Amino acid sequence: MSTQGGFPLAKRKRRKSRKTTSGRKVLIWILVVIALFLGVYAAHHYYRIWNQQRIERQLQRQDQQAKQAFIKQVAPESQAMQNAYHVYASVTIAQAILESQWGTSQLASQYHNLFGIKGTDPNNSRVLTTKEYINGHWIVTKGRFKVYDSWSDSIKDHTKLMLNGTDTNKENYQAVVQATSYQQAARELQKAGYATDPDYAQKLISVIQTYKLYNYDK
Repeated sequence: MSTQGGFPLAKRKRRKSRKTTSGRKVLIWILVVIALFLGVYAAHHYYRIWNQQRIERQLQRQDQQAKQAFIKQVAPESQAMQNAYHVYASVTIAQAILESQWGTSQLASQYHNLFGIKGTDPNNSRVLTTKEYINGHWIVTKGRFKVYDSWSDSIKDHTKLMLNGTDTNKENYQAVVQATSYQQAARELQKAGYATDPDYAQKLISVIQTYKLYNYDK
């Protein structure tokens, strides 16, 4: 009886062993699948981060290239005006950058007006919206601005404005022309009321220093 009674016990143990082995295999496969899923997810996640950073770097390069291209476009005429009339090329370029948003504003791209110079002749000007800093607040208003045939013409007229002043004040920008540094010229522009922005001079100086525009004054 004991021998016969032993067989069922042996059979039960083998079944239990097979079930345990089978369960372990299933668990291992589940863990493998989870590991693969996590690996794919992590790889996809890091690829998205890498690709986003790559796109951002590419856009930054394109932005820098566009900015350098703009500087090279306006620099020669700005230097010519400096050589002839002592209006700092660095300040002229910095003003063109700020006033025209690197040549992308409607006024600059469509009407070649780099400096926001206003006009009165309806045949040679356009009414556009602009921002003005008045009584401590920025407001949107409309103004009539000159139209030019080219950016070079705009730069020449800007120099003419520095030399001759405005219709109401002929001495407006004499201190700008007589300045002995680009920093002084920038501050004199603000004092003369060229722009309503209270930080105008500092913004010009910051742009000049960031893009090393002072090299064009040599």
